[in-house]
Amino acid sequence: MVQDMEGVRETVLPLPPHVPGNATQVVVQLESGQQVVTAAAFMQYPDGSYSLPLRLTALLPIDRAPGSDAGAPLVLPAMAAELDVHTRRVETGTARMTKRVQEREVLVDEPLWRDEVDSTRGPGQRVVDGPMPVRYEGGDTRIVSLLQEVLVVEKQRRLTKDLHIRTQRVETHQSA
Repeated sequence: MVQDMEGVRETVLPLPPHVPGNATQVVVQLESGQQVVTAAAFMQYPDGSYSLPLRLTALLPIDRAPGSDAGAPLVLPAMAAELDVHTRRVETGTARMTKRVQEREVLVDEPLWRDEVDSTRGPGQRVVDGPMPVRYEGGDTRIVSLLQEVLVVEKQRRLTKDLHIRTQRVETHQSA
C-alpha cells in the first residue's frame, strides 16, 4: 500500500518481469487500472507500506510521451531529498525583574511539645553475671541497668604438698 501527500492510497505491485528495472523500483496500480513504475521517490516503512511526497494523480501525464503505448507502464525519475536539522540560539527579547520585600508581624500560636523525664535510682551494689537488657515496668517506666566492671584481687591459701613427718621414740642405754 502507498499513500501520497493528499492521503490517497493505491496498491503496490511486484515489478513485472518484462519491465527493465532494479530492486529499488516499485509498481503502483492506480484506481483507474494504470500502472506507474517509480524508484527512490517512495519511502518504505518497516511495516512494508510506502509514502510518496507527491500527488499520485499528478504523476500520470508527466513522462507520457506522444505516441507511446497507453497500456505501457509509466516510468518516473528517482527523487531524493535530504533534511539538515539543527538549532541555533535566538534572542527574542529581554526581561527585567525586580524584587520587593514586605515585612509584617503576625502572632503565631502553634502547639509545642516537651517531654519531661523523672529519674530515680533503684537498689544496686550486687554482683551480676553479665549485661542486663532494658526492661519496662508499669507501661511508661523504662529501667536501664548501669554496670561497672571491677577488678577483684583475692588472696587465697592453696595447698601445694603434704609433708609427712613421723616421730619415733627410741630408747637407748648409755653408761658413763
